Amino acid sequence: MRLNKIGYLIKEGFVSIFAHGFMSFASVTIIIACLIIMGSFSLLAVNIDKLIVDLEQENEIVAFIDEALSDEDAMSLEPRIVSISNISSVKFVAREQAMDSFVSDYENKELFEDIDPTVFRHRYVIYLEDITLMEQTKKELEKITGIARVKAHLEIAKGFITVRNMVSAISLILVVILLTISIFIMANTIKLTTFGRREEIAIMKMVGASNSFIRCPFVVEGLILGLVGSGLAFLIQWGIYTLVSDKVMASIAGNIVSVIPFTVLMYPVLIVFAGIGILVGAFGGIIAIRNFLKV
Repeated sequence: MRLNKIGYLIKEGFVSIFAHGFMSFASVTIIIACLIIMGSFSLLAVNIDKLIVDLEQENEIVAFIDEALSDEDAMSLEPRIVSISNISSVKFVAREQAMDSFVSDYENKELFEDIDPTVFRHRYVIYLEDITLMEQTKKELEKITGIARVKAHLEIAKGFITVRNMVSAISLILVVILLTISIFIMANTIKLTTFGRREEIAIMKMVGASNSFIRCPFVVEGLILGLVGSGLAFLIQWGIYTLVSDKVMASIAGNIVSVIPFTVLMYPVLIVFAGIGILVGAFGGIIAIRNFLKV
């Protein structure tokens, strides 16, 4: 008997979908559009975060040592530099190494044969744990006696951080707005079904049917529409992301940035899309039926 009841409720949910085909189609379309917009901005934010992590690993601060310090004194500064909290690793570069690195960038190395390594300074190449604290770390390095100058790409770091914050904020705002729109559209779609069956609902209430029994077909309807919309949105998002990422990697930008493959992100995206589809569908069904249960 219980299985028959469940089968009846699911059947009623499917019947309601096809009974209002146009509105069901509109609901699925709205869910797809909302999920793709949210997903696109979220995936952009994920890639920007990855880019900033890569920048933290590759970008470097260079601390130039005072020329008055001897080789031993210059090398003795390392423990003080490492003690700064935001520093991940430190590499000491002697004058000779700095000169070799400089000369290697030019094809005609004969031009630098008469240059004495003493024109270069000892330096420390420093990598950070958190690029957002680059400016603070630079100031702390400058306080160390024996460090003459600190070179840091603050503008590049600030640019990436600003873009990441903007994308994250836009993504959050869009999630809230588009979720609200999706639930509203879903609720209105299901309300058409409940309005056409309002007398039947009233009779079921009078003969003792529970609210959960009456509500279930409409929640099932919302769940089905939400899952269909989220499944189609996932496939479309996959196609869009793959197309855009291939274009980026094939362009000049591909030499500068790397895009996370969708195969790495597909399961989290699928779970999030399905979760949002279920949430929107169920919540929309509950909102749509609640006024008609007050009999």
